[in-house]
Amino acid sequence: MTHVAYREDSASFELDVDYVVVGSGAGGATAAVTLARAGMNVAVVEAGPWRDPDDYPSSTYGAMRDLFDSWGALITRGRAMWPVAQGRVVGGSTVINSAIRVRTPEDIFDMWQRDFGVGGPEMSRELDRIQTEIEGELHAAVVPEVARGNSNKLAMLGAERVGYDSHFMTRYIHDCVGSGQCLQGCKAKRKQSTNVNYIPEVMTRGGTIVSCAPVETIAFEGKKAIGVRGRFEHPQSHKKGSRFFVRAKKGVIVAASATHSPALLLRSGVRTPAVGKFFRAHPGTGLFGVFNEFVDQNIGATQGWASTAYRVEPGIKLETLAIPPELIASRIAGAGSVLMERLQQMRHLAMWVVAVRAETTGTVTNGWTNKPVVHYELNRADMERLRAGLVLVAKTHFAAGAREIITGIHGFPFSIRPDEVNLLENAPLDPRRYVALLSHLFGGAVMGKDPRISVCDDRGRVYEHENLFIADASALPSTLGVNPQHTIMALARYFAERMV
Repeated sequence: MTHVAYREDSASFELDVDYVVVGSGAGGATAAVTLARAGMNVAVVEAGPWRDPDDYPSSTYGAMRDLFDSWGALITRGRAMWPVAQGRVVGGSTVINSAIRVRTPEDIFDMWQRDFGVGGPEMSRELDRIQTEIEGELHAAVVPEVARGNSNKLAMLGAERVGYDSHFMTRYIHDCVGSGQCLQGCKAKRKQSTNVNYIPEVMTRGGTIVSCAPVETIAFEGKKAIGVRGRFEHPQSHKKGSRFFVRAKKGVIVAASATHSPALLLRSGVRTPAVGKFFRAHPGTGLFGVFNEFVDQNIGATQGWASTAYRVEPGIKLETLAIPPELIASRIAGAGSVLMERLQQMRHLAMWVVAVRAETTGTVTNGWTNKPVVHYELNRADMERLRAGLVLVAKTHFAAGAREIITGIHGFPFSIRPDEVNLLENAPLDPRRYVALLSHLFGGAVMGKDPRISVCDDRGRVYEHENLFIADASALPSTLGVNPQHTIMALARYFAERMV
């Protein structure tokens, strides 16, 4: 078992392996463990530090400092500056998400084959097999009764009364206790983030984890990828340490996320036409419902209820989301005594959100500080979907018994009553008026049959290069309309199996 962390020796750190994987999140860890099980010597290089669950912070401040990428400071460039939420830690975003398991919808494979020349029945069958395997390995299970909490139960009640299908989520969590700490990392050690399963397995099979090690460039001999270079960085002081060079005999696998993967390719000189293009997302925002009864949204699963009833038309997904008290305060308008008075309702609040299956595409470029720059702005049709989703969330709140909802829309009434839902139906379509977030990310190094509009083929192989592969969300050529982690993991294993 080998773990190499921050070093500041004068000599550079060098390592020779069969495969080097850049990134330890859903895609990178799954590809790495698949290769390790096949007997390959694997190194996983992760920009962030190793954090044991016992050391996870309890506060939002601590989570942003210790677990998120650049304190969550990456924002989209466009009319609206919306944050892009990603992890920077061993385990990647699986440490800070809600571990939601949704199988890839069958229509996605048909669409990929029709529009991009990949996918189809063979990939559908293989990913179905792999997703079944992953579900067993990561203890996928429906949120148990003990962890459902009032917010999730009220959402189920509201959906039943409005008249659409919904369900308690299936998540990769072994006997969830409902501690409400998914966004800060699961200190209860129940969430199956990759740092507690696949990454340790890679180590027990002889692999090496290199943490605090942001990769600067992919090394090439001609068009053949031969390794990765970078420099260690202290996770707190950000002091630069020793340089490192991890050489790979068989392949370099890029799985650094839909933002960092294309940025890394660009600064490494990969200039295929589609690098950084076709970035997509599921932008989301939510509404607080104010109930007479205690909700105590932070007791129970952080996210335990969802509906995909409107995934196809108009193209939205609904979910519960219990956010920590600090974030609740940041979402409530007002200051001083006004804010304090409004925060007295905290135990009565339930946050339910809409995620848009957006058709908008953006671009990712490499910034002057070697950080990704995301250009993305929702078009009118997607803003109409967002508004339609908020109307449905409001109706669900009121059907469940909320006495009012807090809108969170700039220039809009602070709260509205059940007889004022029509106001939301005519809410502004300017994205700058909304507090939104990009959490489900896709594209930037998409797979496809045509190298003029795609970066890799249906085995993850980067066009015009040798021994260079993509194995994360950046390869997904479209949004899914559902949480993407299960698809990312399955596709990464699908690619890795074909490498061996």
